[in-house]
Amino acid sequence: MYTVNNFIGSDRTNPNILIKDELGSFTVIEYAKDLSVTPQTAATAYYNSLMNIRRRQLICDLSQSGATVQSGAMQWMLGDVQVSAGVKSAADLIGKAFKGKATGESAIKPEYSGSGVLTLEPTYKHLILSDTADWGGGVVLDDGLFLACESGLTQKIAARSNFSSAVAGGEGLFNLSLNGRQGVFCLEANCPKEELVEINLQNDVIKIDGNFAIAWSSSLSFTVERTTKTLVGSAASGEGLVNVYRGTGRIWMMPLG
Repeated sequence: MYTVNNFIGSDRTNPNILIKDELGSFTVIEYAKDLSVTPQTAATAYYNSLMNIRRRQLICDLSQSGATVQSGAMQWMLGDVQVSAGVKSAADLIGKAFKGKATGESAIKPEYSGSGVLTLEPTYKHLILSDTADWGGGVVLDDGLFLACESGLTQKIAARSNFSSAVAGGEGLFNLSLNGRQGVFCLEANCPKEELVEINLQNDVIKIDGNFAIAWSSSLSFTVERTTKTLVGSAASGEGLVNVYRGTGRIWMMPLG
């Protein structure tokens, strides 16, 4: 039995800690101000707060669902919590190592279960929650954005349809895909959710110059292509290779790089 005070646990009485979002077993909190400052850092901390540069943390209620998190992300855990490496065999370890190398994520993602609470390390990045049910049961993430997901989701590798153009365009060949009829996941992104552009395709196509898309439905075909049919045409247009998404599905895109 435990209580948590001056946080968001049993009393939720700390006026400096704001609940930014809640979904499934996850809660995103945000510190309105950095209070642990010195006379030398106070001005910077003040203007950081005004410009939405704030510390944020992800809290996982394991009594609702187990959680799989990025390696090294845990700050503290409380109550009945069990931790496993999420590796079932030597073959599974090799597969996870390849998957981590290919997608830019950590090879081993610890899995936490039980009835306690898990709190992840604070970050100045934006923590964005979503559910695979809103993505048709599968979502592909841009490299390095995965922070955590409910343990019921399956992690797979999503490959580009045309490897040669991906290499020519300096893009990675693989991305992490989260799959399941429903399950909450958390992205750690440079862009807040309020600024994300949401695009819903119905048997259509979008071409994006650069890595502005941070997540897209796994039902979409993702390729890297020239902007025109010929290299001469691409050179004349001033554009080179673009990321192309085709089919029916959803895309989250950052408006700014």
